[in-house]
Amino acid sequence: MLGSPITSPRPLIDDLLGRVAWDDARVIVEYGPGVGDFTHEILRRMNPEAQLVIIETNDEFVQFLREWLPDPRLHIVHGSAVQVGPLLQQLGCKQADYVISGIPFSTMPAVLRERILAATCSVLQPRGAFLAYQYSRRVSPSLNKVFGQVHRNFRLLGFLPVWLFHCRP
Repeated sequence: MLGSPITSPRPLIDDLLGRVAWDDARVIVEYGPGVGDFTHEILRRMNPEAQLVIIETNDEFVQFLREWLPDPRLHIVHGSAVQVGPLLQQLGCKQADYVISGIPFSTMPAVLRERILAATCSVLQPRGAFLAYQYSRRVSPSLNKVFGQVHRNFRLLGFLPVWLFHCRP
């Protein structure tokens, strides 16, 4: 159910979220928050006027997050990242400044991966960014196909290799 068998290490959270311009970000989307390691830190860092939309497929995680994180800036959606465009429209959001994801793209069918990435790119504002961490770099060709700019970094967190992707439309 989770993209990783362990909770997200603090250095990973800090590294990925360090790429966000918090003063300017007003709409942030997170895919697959799981138990909320990133979600909690995003809420702590984001502007009081910002909104965080999290999209989670697992109903148990959705219920847990609704109980654990009662924040009026947080919108928890039980659904698929493929639906990000219509979901943002329903919430009155035109585009996202950032989409943050740790969902395991390398383990999903290629068609679904491509649909999620295309939907993600379509909702980003022109200077927006898709920030993803993966335990495999196999998603690179798909990212290069969909996004205009793709930057990738590698981190070794303990014994875990992690790839960080910073993509722009």
